[in-house]
Amino acid sequence: MARGGGGGCCPSMDLMRSEAMQLVQVIIPAESAHLTVSYLGDLGLIQFKDLNAEKSPFQRTYAAQMSKAEISTSPTQLNETHLEFDDLEIKLGELEAELTEVNANNEKLQRTYNELLEYNTVLQKAGEFFYLAQRSAAAQQREIEANQSGQTSLESPLLEQEMSMDPSKQVKLGSLSGLVPKEKAMAFERILFRATRGNIFLRQEPIDEPVTDPVSGEKVAKNAFVIFYSGERAKAKILKICDAFNANRYPFPEDVTKQLHAVQEVSGRISELKATIDMGLAHRDSTLKSIASDFEQWNHLAKREKAIYHTLNMLSVDVTKKCLVAEGWSPVFASVQIQDALQRATLDSKSQVGSIFQVLNTKESPPTYFQTNKFTSAFQEIVDAYGVAKYQEANPGVFTIVTFPFLFAVMFGDWGHGICLLLATLYLIIREKKLASQKLGDIMEMMFGGRYVIIMMAVFSIYTGLIYNEFFSVPFELFGKSAYACRDPSCRDATTEGLVKVRGTYPFGVDPVWHGSRSELPFLNSLKMKMSILLGVAQMNLGILMSYFNAKFFRNSLNVWYQFIPQLIFLNSLFGYLSLLIIIKWCTGSKADLYHVMIYMFLSPTDELGENQLFSGQKTVQLVLLLLALVSVPWMLIPKPILLKKQHEQRHQGHQYTMLQDTDESVGAELGEHHDESHDHEEFEFSEVFVHQLIHTIEFVLGAVSNTASYLRLWALSLAHSELSTVFYDKVLLLAWGMNNVIFLIIGIIVFVCATIGVLLVMETLSAFLHALRLHWVEFQNKFYEGDGYKFAPFSFTLIREEED
Repeated sequence: MARGGGGGCCPSMDLMRSEAMQLVQVIIPAESAHLTVSYLGDLGLIQFKDLNAEKSPFQRTYAAQMSKAEISTSPTQLNETHLEFDDLEIKLGELEAELTEVNANNEKLQRTYNELLEYNTVLQKAGEFFYLAQRSAAAQQREIEANQSGQTSLESPLLEQEMSMDPSKQVKLGSLSGLVPKEKAMAFERILFRATRGNIFLRQEPIDEPVTDPVSGEKVAKNAFVIFYSGERAKAKILKICDAFNANRYPFPEDVTKQLHAVQEVSGRISELKATIDMGLAHRDSTLKSIASDFEQWNHLAKREKAIYHTLNMLSVDVTKKCLVAEGWSPVFASVQIQDALQRATLDSKSQVGSIFQVLNTKESPPTYFQTNKFTSAFQEIVDAYGVAKYQEANPGVFTIVTFPFLFAVMFGDWGHGICLLLATLYLIIREKKLASQKLGDIMEMMFGGRYVIIMMAVFSIYTGLIYNEFFSVPFELFGKSAYACRDPSCRDATTEGLVKVRGTYPFGVDPVWHGSRSELPFLNSLKMKMSILLGVAQMNLGILMSYFNAKFFRNSLNVWYQFIPQLIFLNSLFGYLSLLIIIKWCTGSKADLYHVMIYMFLSPTDELGENQLFSGQKTVQLVLLLLALVSVPWMLIPKPILLKKQHEQRHQGHQYTMLQDTDESVGAELGEHHDESHDHEEFEFSEVFVHQLIHTIEFVLGAVSNTASYLRLWALSLAHSELSTVFYDKVLLLAWGMNNVIFLIIGIIVFVCATIGVLLVMETLSAFLHALRLHWVEFQNKFYEGDGYKFAPFSFTLIREEED
């Protein structure tokens, strides 16, 4: 089992250190393999190792099952445990066949229906044409008969006279009717005329509304046409041209009686087909609705099967092919639950042989697993974005729950803005069940995921806003009257020196009398700058203290004596002393210049302090602290590489069996950073270790200065937020109010609200969030946090569903 830490050096906390992990091996009979993996997926507490990493996907045992959603396993292995999915496969096959048949029949009926609609249109249009033609022919016939009853006129055509006398010489004409796309009508007419050399008569009429083409199924604007021709050769040419232009042809009887009968027959068939199509569509819709109600369940089952076979492909098959061997990481507390799942799988699969569960010894680094809930998970994600914690090292997420929203609030201190942020977040929390099931945009998804982080930020912002006494930059006397009053009416516009203390100190936060005075900016600047240094030094000391707990937990005494102690001395000899001076100055009301004190502590440590002396013996204390700071630098740099080299030499002189208990695992812990554990006899590179230690020392010494200065961003952003809020209030809202005009007042309110939301509640929130993130990642976590681990990723159906959502 993976090595556990010493423990006992700090209180037991669920998030302080990751769960103790173990490498387990499970030997599973082949007949119960599928059900076993399924139960372990429901449990979600084991991360399988890929024992077939050297094999290609096609060489794996269950490659065929992975490539499809269908399941076709041998009866001796998985058939008995797969009845539900087999039933689903049969049902889906039946539904597919039924829907395919319904769709095919519907397509045929719909095509016939569209053809009948076109035929009906042709009958109407061609019928109108023939009716008009017959009326014209009857009139001509009556005129001819009238002419024949009298004397033959010299102007009468000879051919007409001959044809009227000899009916056997009359020519019989054929006809074709149909529909042609309107956009092709002109070209259609031109090609027909050229192909037949003008020996045709063509009549076209546009259709009022587009008709559905039987072939394409799309709405197309068409013309109805009737072609009269003479001879079979002309007919053959016309038919080819109609096919080339996608002109649909329909028979048209010349007899009026037959025409009426055809119209009635087509209308009846259209009605029958319409009713049949509607019934088919209703049946298809009912089938699809019944499928839709079960689709998500079937889809989940198919993805579940795919995940199971993906995991089975990671297992190693025994030589006899009667059992599968699985290896993976699991939390120590999950051993009983895993064994129960294995036992249930054996019973449910009716296997004659049970699965074997055993814990393996290993030197591999286990995955990191923290048990989080919906409140702590977002804070843990903030830490994991920097790097996943090394196995069982101290987790910054415990402190981030409080320190992150607090540092944010220091920069965002306004209880009016905090209330706005709180109300917006409460909406997300109250409706979280509904919103969790919806597809949100990228920005809303981020806000919803971090809703508990934002609500903590809002609560802390209200707290710091009350301390700063700012409500949209307006001060209020919430906790009592101001301690000061003006000597005369002009003192508020001049300086706070005109103020007289008339009652006790304002009980909580900044006295409201400071706001609006000429001394407001110098006073708040000094207050927030010193406060930023105090908060920064406190958090950096916390980081160094956590390095001590890490060293004690991993039994690394070298890090305690040659890293934790000198780092603590160096930081507090300089900036811890500065923090002490700030507190003393606040308590005593001294006018000492702290910049002067800190600068000349290095430049002229033996000079007298004069008016900058805050307490007796200050000069001696500064000399001692300066000496400690100088000594701590070589203390960090030199002893540790020498001792590592000495311990390494002792380990390789035949004393490794007795020295393991005496060296407190320091050598193994430190050398693990420089070479792989599998190369135990690799030569110790003292120069590499020394350079590595030199880099760490320089980084800490320079970082102590730069990191402390970095915390001044708390002061800078707090000041910027306050000043922006004041500008929007004074130069927008009050200016519009002073114009005594309703329109300007409404415009001013709109601009103020938009500026407050867009700049202060969105941009400033994002800015303060990113700066708080940087302070945690760089200034705090680099003191103790390695973050070179990897996250525990168990095989879990619940996690698979969440990732898909």
